[in-house]
Amino acid sequence: MPLPSETITVEGLPAEVEILIDRWGIPHIYAPDQITAFFAQGFNAARDRLWQIDLWRKRGLGLMAADFGPDYAERDRAARLLMYRGEMAPEWAAYAAEAKSWTEAFAAGINAYVALTEREPERLPPEFGIMGTKPARWLPEDVLRCRAHARVRNLDAEITRHNIALKYGMEADRFHKGLQPDWTVMVPEGMDPHPIPAAVLRTQNIGAEPNALNLGSPTLPADLADEGSNHWALAPHRTTTGRPILASDPHRVHEQPSLRYAVHLNAPGLNVIGSGEPAVPGITFGHNEDIAFAMTIHPADQEDLYIYELNDALTHYRYGGEWEAIRTEREVLQVRGEPDREIELSFTRHGPILHVEAATRRAYALRSLWWEPGTAAYIGSLGYLKATDIKGYLAALDHWGAPSSNHVVAEVAGNIAYAVGTKVPLRPNWDGLMPVPGDGRYEWAGFTTTRDMPRHYNPDSGWVGSANQYNLPPDFDASFRRTGFEWTDGARYARLSQVLNGETKFSVASTLALQTDVTSVQAKALVDVLRAIPGEPSPARALLMGWDHRLSTDSAGGALYEAWFTKHLVPTVMRTLPPEGMAAMVAVPDTQHVTHLVLAADPAFGPEPEKARDALMLKTLEAAFAEVSKLLGPDTTAWAWGKLHQAFAEHPLSKYVPPEVAATLNVGPLPKSGAGSTLNNNGYRPSDFRVTSGVTWRMVVDVGNWDASITVNTPGQSGDPRSPHYRDLFPVWAKDEAVPLLYSRAAIEAAAEARILLKKA
Repeated sequence: MPLPSETITVEGLPAEVEILIDRWGIPHIYAPDQITAFFAQGFNAARDRLWQIDLWRKRGLGLMAADFGPDYAERDRAARLLMYRGEMAPEWAAYAAEAKSWTEAFAAGINAYVALTEREPERLPPEFGIMGTKPARWLPEDVLRCRAHARVRNLDAEITRHNIALKYGMEADRFHKGLQPDWTVMVPEGMDPHPIPAAVLRTQNIGAEPNALNLGSPTLPADLADEGSNHWALAPHRTTTGRPILASDPHRVHEQPSLRYAVHLNAPGLNVIGSGEPAVPGITFGHNEDIAFAMTIHPADQEDLYIYELNDALTHYRYGGEWEAIRTEREVLQVRGEPDREIELSFTRHGPILHVEAATRRAYALRSLWWEPGTAAYIGSLGYLKATDIKGYLAALDHWGAPSSNHVVAEVAGNIAYAVGTKVPLRPNWDGLMPVPGDGRYEWAGFTTTRDMPRHYNPDSGWVGSANQYNLPPDFDASFRRTGFEWTDGARYARLSQVLNGETKFSVASTLALQTDVTSVQAKALVDVLRAIPGEPSPARALLMGWDHRLSTDSAGGALYEAWFTKHLVPTVMRTLPPEGMAAMVAVPDTQHVTHLVLAADPAFGPEPEKARDALMLKTLEAAFAEVSKLLGPDTTAWAWGKLHQAFAEHPLSKYVPPEVAATLNVGPLPKSGAGSTLNNNGYRPSDFRVTSGVTWRMVVDVGNWDASITVNTPGQSGDPRSPHYRDLFPVWAKDEAVPLLYSRAAIEAAAEARILLKKA
């Protein structure tokens, strides 16, 4: 049967291109040269994800109000404050030699598809018709100026810590976050004690919010600690194949469509497949003919809040004993249904002013790595797409800026390696954990870069990997470099190490099983404490004592444990141990640290801390048991974690359209295993347990036997609700399964369901 084909005449196309779409919606792009390949990548990204990437651009550049009205004016202004505003020449020079030409081709490809929709409006995704908007054309620099799509750290923690110290004393901060390595916070000198207004963090949050379309009531993004990733590489002697195996599953807040998009780029000198973000050229996680590669977030501290004294006119700030003028820029903000507005953006030498408190003559500005050339999210990955070995890959990381990340790489020759790609400010007289005066006493003194960070090559253990946990070695000079002290919960890495440090040899299938592992080491540790409490166990305690600590969809113990831990134990500990009222200041508790306080029976529990701890655990467990009984009924044998923990891909427009239209936009629900403490990371909102973050895309690569590799995206490759690939992978992902990630031309042709030929106009 002949393969269904479509020929599209494309304006500006450098040369003819063939795109084979496999049965899972993954496009395989065959071009005669690399520029044409990236042009086709942009064109195809728009073909599948035009509504998504158009919002991405408008959100990042502060152009939402023109489409969606005055409710977005505040957000647009905030987004414009967070843009990269530096010169483009050093910005382009900071990346790979081909970055500029590839990105120019990528943007031209997007624009060519936009032009096609103008000639053939039926190609527009339905969302444009629903909202009465049109896609815009791109400039190549738009890809780079939108800095806030991959967040840096740690403005929120700085502000919370400052306000806690002001009200309760610095010693109370130990209930806010655990610091690694052990560290005493360096309290900056010269700070005028005062509570930092909520408007400061609000400005950054609404400017960088991932949910771009939430009409009328912007929501703040989840705490960054809820996000993370897993990855590891296994040496040949640790696999059943005799070749390296590399696993990757990056985690982020769930969006609809998926944040990730898989693509295959094939041109002379370039043959790379994997996943990235649809609005960014190239591939971040994947493989070429010689190496496989992946990354996770390394939670370095790449931003600081500066506080300034202003003059009476609020036009100058004190710096170095003198008054320095605030730099202002005026821009036009288009607003749908209203006349254009003129907005004013203000900057100090350190960065954008997020807020001015006129009554106290204070200004608050953000200094971020974002303002440095070479720190656009994931553009550094363009440097390693053509690397032929680990040495070449690591050389490309020398140019890595953001996000700060752990990298693993495996090569066909059998070697594996780990490295950190980063650029972190050197702070000679403070540690970045609190805001500082902006008067000149606290200045960055260069950077810690990739070459200063740990690396591992072919370790004796036969594996390298990370799960965002604290991973600085004992000989790392944290007292000098101070790259960051706030790390993601180590539970996932503890489980990964537990399994990989065994004697097992892994296949592709068993590696996928480990990626989707739902055993919670956090749960085991807490249940062990419950088990040791004297007395006859209640039905609630007996249920957890007989549980296998696995958060599978059919687990009754899992349903009780997660309801207990998230909705009862953690909030009660935060209300009980810290000073009264402090819990309200911590928007998202550090669950890793709360778990440590419970396991250690922290002295703050009282004169007999173990007895008080045990009593609190039992009381909160009974409350959780009562809650789950109301939700799932009195028969505990009918309880199941998947009845509570549901995956639901909600389209951002679904709240604003009739139910029959919303049904075509939303996907799900389906039961989902795992939680934030498991390798199969599927975080949820406590109010109703709906999955909101974690794994949306994963791959397992059989290095050298590329067609044996597997992947999955969710809910599908396409962002167009009319496409068969809009929701087809959702049930595959929900069941923790995968599909082939095909690489050879023969295998792709055998699995192809459509061919698209792009011809020059």
